[in-house]
Amino acid sequence: MPSPSTIAELLAAGDAASVAIAAPGVQPLTYQGLRDQVERAVCALNGSGVGREDRVAIVLPNGPEMALAFLATAAGATAAPLNPGYRAEEFEFYLADLRAKALIVERGSQSPAVGVAARLGITLLELHPTPEQGAGTFELAAASAGSGSGAAAAGGFAQPEDIALILHTSGTTSRPKIVPLSQRNLCTSAQNIRSTLKLAPEDCGLAIMPLFHIHGLMAGLLAPLAAGSRVFCTPGFHALKFFAWMSEARPTWYTAVPTMHQAILSRAGHNRDVIAANPLRFLRSSSSSMPPQVIEELEATFGAPLIEAYGMTEASHQMASNPLPPGRRMPGTVGVSAGPEVAIMDEQGEFLPPGQMGEIVIRGANVTGGYENNPAANAAAFTKGWFRTGDQGTLSTEGYITITGRLKEIINRGGEKISPREVDEVLMDHPAIQQVVTFAVPHAKLGEDVATAVVLREGASLSEKEVREFAARRLADFKVPRTVLFLPEIPKGATGKLQRIGLAAKLGLA
Repeated sequence: MPSPSTIAELLAAGDAASVAIAAPGVQPLTYQGLRDQVERAVCALNGSGVGREDRVAIVLPNGPEMALAFLATAAGATAAPLNPGYRAEEFEFYLADLRAKALIVERGSQSPAVGVAARLGITLLELHPTPEQGAGTFELAAASAGSGSGAAAAGGFAQPEDIALILHTSGTTSRPKIVPLSQRNLCTSAQNIRSTLKLAPEDCGLAIMPLFHIHGLMAGLLAPLAAGSRVFCTPGFHALKFFAWMSEARPTWYTAVPTMHQAILSRAGHNRDVIAANPLRFLRSSSSSMPPQVIEELEATFGAPLIEAYGMTEASHQMASNPLPPGRRMPGTVGVSAGPEVAIMDEQGEFLPPGQMGEIVIRGANVTGGYENNPAANAAAFTKGWFRTGDQGTLSTEGYITITGRLKEIINRGGEKISPREVDEVLMDHPAIQQVVTFAVPHAKLGEDVATAVVLREGASLSEKEVREFAARRLADFKVPRTVLFLPEIPKGATGKLQRIGLAAKLGLA
């Protein structure tokens, strides 16, 4: 059987009677139920004037309804999931920039997106959950017709080259760019992740990542469905509820960002019985680097390997991953290519040999064809058909990729370049430090200097002088943080990632 190249084909993989979607406290939904729901929703979209390649913004809380709304929209139109926590002006920007034709919200939603959609003449579609028919099921009805409504230009299921998903880049340093991902991009990536993790029908993934983010959509949802396995959809990450969900879901794995893993770890001591009763096959971490010290602690706590992967929106998430045993895991690296081709390039666009530092570049069927309406960004991002990731790193002779930092995050202290990750890893060895993030702060003479935000372990105490002295034992003087801030918690982005860019301003140091 040929590999699926559309969402509709991908969802045909699971056994009709097997559970596809489960959620806390509700009846699970089978693969047949999932396929029926997707078909009904695509018919409802078509009936509201929405068809293939029409953009549908989705503003729903995390959970099974969000998962199914995404799958249905991506199967027959173009899904544009948005963070439900946005303010009205943010919705105004994203809905206009996307040129959304419709907006899906839950019936009775108080989201500011509803008023924005009315102002912009966007069709409003209300989702009414029907949990009695299985987790995530719903009815969809038009609450208001937009200026562009009418019959759908092209109905039915999407074709392989149709755009399935549109996301904006995080835009920490400039206006967010639109990343269009085709049906083929998503299906290729889902199958790459499935292969990397050796997912099988008997697996169950505990989905805690937000479903407006590529990590949650691809690794948490599409990859397990591509394997015909089960997804347990939670209302979103909650460290206090994680172990109760673990008991209910009986998962074999979960994927998360490092900050979530660390929050889970902090509560693991009180939940050893739950961990023992529900042994995991592996844990997966992606979206930012995980300190090797934390990997060690997690593996010891769960008695399972932690697989660190490397992903980004433009690659439909996964680019590289550490292999599962018996393959060799290399903490401190993001593993080997896990789908696309990976190479290292210099600024002039020449390929570099193993061991030499340069920009990580990729190409493959999971990589976007280019940013939308942005020739300048595309000219900068693509060289000889390879996509420049913006990450600096090296490739070993065995093919293991080490990321030394985002090119934009490298601290330039009077011409001396400092990788914030290197400073983080040294400081994480201090027994009193639970979490750390190093970042650039403006400096009148040097341009930039090194600052570090530190979260201490419970009951521990440490002075700024002690942190600097500890760093100075293993780092050259110019890399030692000049500013050390002690915080109860480090500010994170909407998806739980620590964001170095803009942190100085957030903490009042700019």
